[in-house]
Amino acid sequence: MARPKPEAFNKVKTVAENRRARYDYHIEDKYEAGIALTGTEVKSLRFGEGSIAESYAEVKDGMEIWLINANIPEFSHGNRFNHEPKRPRKLLLNAREISKLHGAVARQGMTLVPLSIYFNARGRAKVELALAKGKKAPDKRATEKERDWKREQGRLMRERG
Repeated sequence: MARPKPEAFNKVKTVAENRRARYDYHIEDKYEAGIALTGTEVKSLRFGEGSIAESYAEVKDGMEIWLINANIPEFSHGNRFNHEPKRPRKLLLNAREISKLHGAVARQGMTLVPLSIYFNARGRAKVELALAKGKKAPDKRATEKERDWKREQGRLMRERG
């Protein structure tokens, strides 16, 4: 019997976060994907090393999703079996989710952006993947203006209270 999917992702330890993604993209949907890693990559992530700042995901052959340009540095105590830091890594999703993402990317011009890499409650490495649409420069300015206004509102409320 299949295990029910949790509503919110149970992030226990966040390893890498792409903070710029929320600034550059309108986030539509979020997906939790497993990631196929080698042993030294898992050890490197457990030490809190890794970066997804310039990474993205792409659908290949309509059947697989790959994480491109994610940097997981070589494990310090690894031997000759150490991994390549920027190799493409396969993301593990249901076939239905892959076809939905493939359709959105192909038809609607959306992008697959990794938001974070984390370990869940069961100790598995996961990627929070977002289906996103790129922002134009005026959108970015509006987002920045709104963020500054919220910061100013908080400052005013603290002064009064």
